[in-house]
Amino acid sequence: MAERNMGGSSARAARRDPYEVLCVSRDSPDQEIKVAFRKLALKYHPDKNANNPEASELFQEVAYAYSILSDPEKRRQYDAAGFEALESKDMDMEIDLSSLGTFNTVFAALFSKLGVPIKTMVSAIVLEEALYGNVTVEPLPLGTSFSGKVDRHCAHFFGVTISDQQAQAGIVIRVTSAVRSKFKLLYFEKEAHGGYGLTLQEESEKTGKVTSAGMYFLHFQVYRMNLTVNVLEMAKDPEAAFFKSLEGLQPCEVSELEAGTHTFAVYGDNFFKPATYTIEALCANSYEDTKGKLKEIESKLLAKRNDLRQFEVEYKKAFAHYQEVTNRYSHEKQYVAELLKQRNHIQSSFTINSSVINSKEDASSSSSAPILNGSPSVKGKSIKRKWFNLNRRDK
Repeated sequence: MAERNMGGSSARAARRDPYEVLCVSRDSPDQEIKVAFRKLALKYHPDKNANNPEASELFQEVAYAYSILSDPEKRRQYDAAGFEALESKDMDMEIDLSSLGTFNTVFAALFSKLGVPIKTMVSAIVLEEALYGNVTVEPLPLGTSFSGKVDRHCAHFFGVTISDQQAQAGIVIRVTSAVRSKFKLLYFEKEAHGGYGLTLQEESEKTGKVTSAGMYFLHFQVYRMNLTVNVLEMAKDPEAAFFKSLEGLQPCEVSELEAGTHTFAVYGDNFFKPATYTIEALCANSYEDTKGKLKEIESKLLAKRNDLRQFEVEYKKAFAHYQEVTNRYSHEKQYVAELLKQRNHIQSSFTINSSVINSKEDASSSSSAPILNGSPSVKGKSIKRKWFNLNRRDK
């Protein structure tokens, strides 16, 4: 589902308090945090500070702080135990393609082609134009679609007007690309001064022979899957990655829309060429069964995520015990083999030494001695039997 406009990790040596970075208090509501982030992100964005390395570092710090405070779960963890409660692997990095040179863009495109998750951010120019209302918003009536082509690092804006009845039924906005272009679906909220502030963004993903993205406003909490978390977990520990397979579930900040006009945009996110797309606005009143199934499966996934967290603890304990037992097994096996080896060596000292002596002293006589009563003899006298035949009677 829709993902907030989140940044990546900053230089963590300083690790300033996220609340201090965004200049907000610990009890600040989400909207206040969002507004603070927008202002600072525009102020320090690389597009506007190409010759100021310090601004770039501040931008990353602001993005990192917002990535914590904009996520309810991460904010709760930070408030409870600080940075130690947050795993750095969950803080994925976003890059602004419009600020990269051609050489770096080629490498980013190559890594993306190989399956390495490359998260990108919306260009500051687009955000600033929207914030000041300097964009053209085309109407997109419910039940209709529009096909177009948007240049990279640019956006096409659409206004979707809904009634009270349609808002109550739920709204679905979806975008597809038959040529598998890379794009973002964006949702903007109307600001008091007349501009538009970015609230949600959804990355396009490959689904069969197309790329697609969607936003769902259905009056219950809907989640999206951040595949970056899963890929990083798989790379770190393939054996334990299963337990983190649902950690990428992230809640959509907005679960319902009010009656009125709402602004969406398609952002060209290809590395080199424009993005070809088709956007549709639908009312969910004809998808009642699907809505019910989605709500049920979302609930099951959340419950299973909690189960997996507990199961992971149990599994690690059991696996640690298993490793301890198998290590003991290997040790015991080696130890028993060594004891048997020592035993055989000790026993052989009784026989091998005697045989060697007899073979040297009686080599000629024993080889030609006649057999009497089943026993070899020399000059009519029997040779002493070996120690393990002392109690055996001749038949």
